[in-house]
Amino acid sequence: MAITGRRVGETLLKVENITMRFGGVKALTDISLEVKQHEILAIIGPNGAGKSSMLNVINGVYHPQEGKITYKGEVRSKMQAHQAAAQGIARTFQNIALFKGMSVLDNIMTGRNLKMKTNFLQQAFYWGAALREELEHRAKVEEIIDFLRIESIRKTPVGRLPYGLQKRVELGRALAAEPELLLLDEPMAGMNVEEKEDMCRFILDVNDEFGTTIVLIEHDMGVVMDISDRVVVLDYGRKIGDGTPSEVRGNEEVIKAYLGTSH
Repeated sequence: MAITGRRVGETLLKVENITMRFGGVKALTDISLEVKQHEILAIIGPNGAGKSSMLNVINGVYHPQEGKITYKGEVRSKMQAHQAAAQGIARTFQNIALFKGMSVLDNIMTGRNLKMKTNFLQQAFYWGAALREELEHRAKVEEIIDFLRIESIRKTPVGRLPYGLQKRVELGRALAAEPELLLLDEPMAGMNVEEKEDMCRFILDVNDEFGTTIVLIEHDMGVVMDISDRVVVLDYGRKIGDGTPSEVRGNEEVIKAYLGTSH
């Protein structure tokens, strides 16, 4: 499954000297990194290294006390969550955040909210532009369902699905927003080997077919080394490595902090 030679573009996202404190505790200390168009960047590190905090800074959930963010050429001291979503940043989470009583289709449909242009009154009466818009959005959602190979469960309430399929539905909801930058927080956590292989293939296909730039947090080093163009390593909120998978694998500081000599 290893991938090499994928063409990447210009810098899409740049974070510079980000420091994030919670009270007197520093979750992130002077972190800088870049994400280029069309690449898959993995962020790795031990539990508590600051990985999820970094994603939360990128999509505006957390606002750092120091540093700045440049996204698509626009510089901000902090990214607001609504700006991130409106400008093409989508996110999945460590813990599945789906509407368990709603069907697969309806859950993915919620990812289209920002794409809806008609007003509440039109939607309530479901006529004219609202009807046309609804049909267009449903067609897009059906494309995603086909892409993720979940046609057979499209009307099933999400709460009845096994964990691996729920993770796939959450990916579908993020894809429904048509993101330029997709943030995946441990997309394969809790999966068995077969489910991980399926998710790896979907991530690679999203990157290749949709041209989506992807930043992911993942603990499975086999997955990271196979699908990533570049790897950033965090340890206790500091960046200790940044390079290709082979470069990171040979970094003595990274080996000492995380990978272990057996790797």
